[in-house]
Amino acid sequence: MKKYLVLIFLFLFSIQLAAQTEADFVIEKKKEEIKEFKFIGYYFIRSEVANMYASNEFLKGQVVGRLFGGNTTKTGLTSKFTEQRFIPIIAYTPKLFDGWATMRMSFEFDWTWGDANYGAGGNFGGAFGADFVNMQTQNLYVEFRPQKNFFVNAGLGRIFDNIRVPAYTPTDELVNTGYRLALWGSDGVGIAAFYMLPNQRFKAGVYQLYENNVQDDDDVSLYELDYEYDFSIKSSAGLSVYYLSDRANGEGGVSILGQGLNSGLSNYNGVFNFDFGTEKYTADIFWIGSHFHSDPLLRQGRFGYSGFVISNLGQAKTDNRTIDIAGMAANLRLAYKYGINPNDFIALDGIFTSGDEKNINDGKYNGFLTGNNWTAPGAVFFSHGLYLLLPHGNVVNRFMGAVIDIQNLGYGLSAASLTGHYDLIPHKLRAKAGLGIGMSNVTPAGGGSMIGTEFNVNLRYTLRVFMDLELHAAYLKLGDFYDSSVVNGNSATRPEDPWTLFASFKWIMF
Repeated sequence: MKKYLVLIFLFLFSIQLAAQTEADFVIEKKKEEIKEFKFIGYYFIRSEVANMYASNEFLKGQVVGRLFGGNTTKTGLTSKFTEQRFIPIIAYTPKLFDGWATMRMSFEFDWTWGDANYGAGGNFGGAFGADFVNMQTQNLYVEFRPQKNFFVNAGLGRIFDNIRVPAYTPTDELVNTGYRLALWGSDGVGIAAFYMLPNQRFKAGVYQLYENNVQDDDDVSLYELDYEYDFSIKSSAGLSVYYLSDRANGEGGVSILGQGLNSGLSNYNGVFNFDFGTEKYTADIFWIGSHFHSDPLLRQGRFGYSGFVISNLGQAKTDNRTIDIAGMAANLRLAYKYGINPNDFIALDGIFTSGDEKNINDGKYNGFLTGNNWTAPGAVFFSHGLYLLLPHGNVVNRFMGAVIDIQNLGYGLSAASLTGHYDLIPHKLRAKAGLGIGMSNVTPAGGGSMIGTEFNVNLRYTLRVFMDLELHAAYLKLGDFYDSSVVNGNSATRPEDPWTLFASFKWIMF
């Protein structure tokens, strides 16, 4: 009897299920809510002891450029200071537009502790009483996104020599792929379009570096085309073309130094000066190159690499002469992960740029040119693991290096760095040691080719996620390149070897 009761019950239950419609089993689909405001903050403090300083009192707030250059930096006296930086990055995406348009903005607050108060200007405000007006606008632009894989940035944004969209790309990827910000790496106005397909990417950009007088043909404009193709999940290669039209004859630029091929900025930035004197010039310059990489950050295997090869071509003309420009640059970085943690790896990084032996007296310039010829800084190659031979990125008001730009005053550069990284406590305490050597491909008058040899160490302790406490030390043994008074700050003897020791606190907040 029980069997029949069970069968009857199951039959009635199955009828009830069949009688229910799809509406009785509605699955609630929640659409991801678009946050109108997004915030990322970068907070950084650095306390340093070093034997480098700027002898010009007016430059104590912001020292950018080549060691022993026009920024009056020297070695020999011990400097002690603490710097602080905060960069808020804000994005506003109205819900009404459903992600179609976003306003992006980032600002910068910098000062040296104890430098100034009750005033106005950039890079100051840390003295007793504070109340300094100090806010610098880095970026302010609109991002249009008509399709999920199509981005158009218009306004004051990033001019980076990388094909990926800066706002969505981690810094490690930006500085280890493409041209690694060694060619173009700064902020500027213009329009850049990015189109991303599953296995290839396109980028086109038009930028106005300097407008000057709106009624005159005295502008500096930059145009960019870039393409990249994925051969596999790890390996990619691309082709790019940049064209710069310079009709400004140095008008505009940083302070009274101006900008361009004939600018006083060159001695600060470690770039070549064409020394046209009072002659007016025009210039048309191309960069044509290829960049490539395969798992450079070791996310998918034990071995990775990245690199680029690029040629610099064009002409600079005055009423009396024409200078043909033909230089080149190349880079290769190799990395190998020997341990089980992402930070257990070694990296070998090499850079080469051609140099010019005869200045422009033969009607030719065979060296390289970068964004540093048009602003300070306009290119920031800092992902090599060095601190003094080439500049380091953990800075606030002081961004210096023996070779601040890869063109090395037009003498050219052959340099390499070897760094080793190891997690003493996995994901908590990391140690790093580095060795670097640099040579000039053309020797200055009175000097040799050896720029120097650097040794450095670094300890990083992760307090919390994206919050690090670090200790850095570096020493640079100067070579006979600095026997030349042309490059050593007009000293009769080789300067004292530079060294630095600093501690830093870094917090990236979301």
